[in-house]
Amino acid sequence: MMLRAFFSFIFMCLFTTSTVAGIRVFDLGSQASDVDATALTQAVKYNQGRGFGFDFNTAAQAILESHSVVAQQSLYFSVDLPQGHYQVELTLGSDLAASTNTVKAESRRLMLNQIKVAKGQHITRRFMVDVRSPFISSEKRIALKERERDDVNWDNKLTLEFAAGSAMRRIAITPVADITTMYLAGDSTVTDQDVEPWASWGQLITQYLKPTIVVANYAVSGASLYSFKAEHRLEKILSLVKPGDYVFIQFAHNDEKRRGEGIGPWQSYADLLNEYIERVQAKQAIAVLLTPVQRRFFNADGTLKPTHGDYPAAIRKVATDKQVPLIDLTQLTTELYESWGDESSRQAFVQYPANTFPSQPHALKDNTHFNYFGANEIALCVIKGMLDIRLPLTDYLIDNLQAYGPANPNQFEHWTVPMSPRFVAIKPDGS
Repeated sequence: MMLRAFFSFIFMCLFTTSTVAGIRVFDLGSQASDVDATALTQAVKYNQGRGFGFDFNTAAQAILESHSVVAQQSLYFSVDLPQGHYQVELTLGSDLAASTNTVKAESRRLMLNQIKVAKGQHITRRFMVDVRSPFISSEKRIALKERERDDVNWDNKLTLEFAAGSAMRRIAITPVADITTMYLAGDSTVTDQDVEPWASWGQLITQYLKPTIVVANYAVSGASLYSFKAEHRLEKILSLVKPGDYVFIQFAHNDEKRRGEGIGPWQSYADLLNEYIERVQAKQAIAVLLTPVQRRFFNADGTLKPTHGDYPAAIRKVATDKQVPLIDLTQLTTELYESWGDESSRQAFVQYPANTFPSQPHALKDNTHFNYFGANEIALCVIKGMLDIRLPLTDYLIDNLQAYGPANPNQFEHWTVPMSPRFVAIKPDGS
């Protein structure tokens, strides 16, 4: 018993929420502006002993100026931090040249999208980042898949990715103990995809939210309602969720492949959805159901071929019976894909000729998983769904957000967000 108590104490020290961490401030390319700041007058590499630095062997891409660091190519900067929610405040800009600043956090969550700063100008932007741990208690943890164990989301650090051309003057990271949280439970179409060219809406919606809310995305590729619960991911969310938080629930792609007695949209799936809702509501949080995104399969007449069977209908019925908010992504993405048409819609998915990326000898032809552009369009569909049902969460959307309709979607040729340098050709679990 004494040994168990000792390990429980160690667990609490390592994996409690961000209240155990203090503010971290880094002044880039100059002396520290105050006693609590760390001055980075050289491009130090990250190591565990130091606990911060330029990560993924990108230190050589940092151009140090007198009061800033400019990213010659993509730069990663990591800071060791425990699980929790953190406000990141960036001072952007260079005294020597104009800059265009794109910032992603953790596993490619888009936070700042091509913010332009004039030469000699300095501006400040803030956003929220969720840093997570798989631990639920000293004796229980999420059953991570082998492939996701190396994901940036699970490495006990807060990592920022600065695209080429970004200029950073100051980074301030502050723990926030109490903030409204948007939890995501879902599959490969929702999760933070760690590497290019794969992406999902959960890692693109972050750019459209004010720094008064944080997204905690526990979705995982290949998940069904059953496996998400069995791997303790639902339990992890329930261990953290607070009254007034939101839990978005989007499954079906992988539930459709389950077979056996009592398994199906109107039986096991509906029962599990009801259980999820009841357990979230028991925490006085708000459950939001989403029907699944469509797969990209067209009929000869240009209409989309339904592939989800009765699952969307079952989700709609549960939402009605339980009187919980519903975002009908099946309907929204049907309209979206048909607006693009068969050929143009390919540009929203992971469909690339051979040798588009390093070590990619074969063409990528995926009709389920999105690239960064496509994931952004799905995120905008989710936001439209939120606005259509007047979800109070829309109060957290950024000001001056342009109206979006899937009948008039954005086009790939206008998409200019830089890709990340990390790539793998193997498709995510799920279909």
